[in-house]
Amino acid sequence: MTTVHDFPEKSGSASNATAKVLSDRAEGEAYVASVCFKHGPPRLLGVELEFTVHYADEPARPLDPDDLATALGPHTPRTLRPDSPALPLPAGSPLSLEPGCQVEISARPQTTLRHLDAVVSADLAHLESLLAARGLYLGDTGIDRYRAPARKLGTPRYAAMERRFAPMGQGGATMMCSTAGLQVCVDAGEAHDLAVRWAAVHALGPPLLATFANSRIHAGRDTGHASARWLAVMETEKARTRSAEPGEDPAAEWAGRILDTPLMVLPGPGGRWDAPDSLTFADWIDGRGESAGLGKPTEDDLAYHLTTFFTPVRPQGYLEIRYLDAQPAARWLHPVALLAALLARPSTVDKVLELCEPVMGKWECAARFGLADRAIAAVASEVVDLGCAELGTTGLPPETITEISEGVQSLVRGSRSHQS
Repeated sequence: MTTVHDFPEKSGSASNATAKVLSDRAEGEAYVASVCFKHGPPRLLGVELEFTVHYADEPARPLDPDDLATALGPHTPRTLRPDSPALPLPAGSPLSLEPGCQVEISARPQTTLRHLDAVVSADLAHLESLLAARGLYLGDTGIDRYRAPARKLGTPRYAAMERRFAPMGQGGATMMCSTAGLQVCVDAGEAHDLAVRWAAVHALGPPLLATFANSRIHAGRDTGHASARWLAVMETEKARTRSAEPGEDPAAEWAGRILDTPLMVLPGPGGRWDAPDSLTFADWIDGRGESAGLGKPTEDDLAYHLTTFFTPVRPQGYLEIRYLDAQPAARWLHPVALLAALLARPSTVDKVLELCEPVMGKWECAARFGLADRAIAAVASEVVDLGCAELGTTGLPPETITEISEGVQSLVRGSRSHQS
């Protein structure tokens, strides 16, 4: 069966009364495995682009949500204006907002990268035009380089997340309100290829995170880290942010992890969506939520729980690759095309695993030091060479391939000179 892409809404809602009740852990794990890993030939490609938003005349000025809503007009998401028609952008991409009013374009998946480029480029140009007319522009890095984090959206979900993360330090607020990522969505592939593709997208993480890292400056301060964005994500709740350990049965391993992770947000009719402390989803199935007034959980409850994980790669029927910093609007296609090329053929995927083995799992090192780390830089250089050699598989025009290849090669060129 071909993968289904539906890019879940971030605000969530309580379960409806007709949803199927989960009777035991095995039923919950089977549900997770079935919805998170859908099998079929790799066919579709999607992308989600997040950007911070700034005033053109004073980038450090706190963003007024009213100014943003005025600029977006009928495209304003309902998390900001509940009565908005929330129209998609002209080429069909839905628009959403993160807690700090970062904007996000979630392009509908396409069968070719050329079509995806056309859709995203059209919608991105329209968004930039709307913002420019009101004196606003899109940031070009993975973290707000001018302003400290400040939550602008008052949804119950984001309020509950803020309360949850506060005792853990500043990372949660920074992740929610100051960061912007570029997320690439690819099909999981045929059942017999799943474990290898799952391993490959994880293996590519450290070298590509380092290659495209650009979030060193945050709130006017040099953090000293190549990707302060990624470190902020890691400074939240480890159970829902740490990378998976790729194994032979990704679906079963992921399902077990989901059920053993405590609830973070519990949608309900009241204004507070705070979940009971330390209650895992498996506990809830086993009846240990009764003291908190919870009945048996449903598949809808479990589906919502799935949206509260922020791992480097998040399976949602497709594989959502989440480890890249946001790129300048004019260069969003570069990492997307490189990833598409690296995953296009089984032989290339095998080569990826071979090249990346020396830096497997070195996420923190990549985020802190980027291409200044010699081992990561060496692998990144080889990965970029491989990806650029495979760009012809993407179906992009020759001139676009040349532009992407030159742009990506320029990112690793400096590290090569230090290695020689």
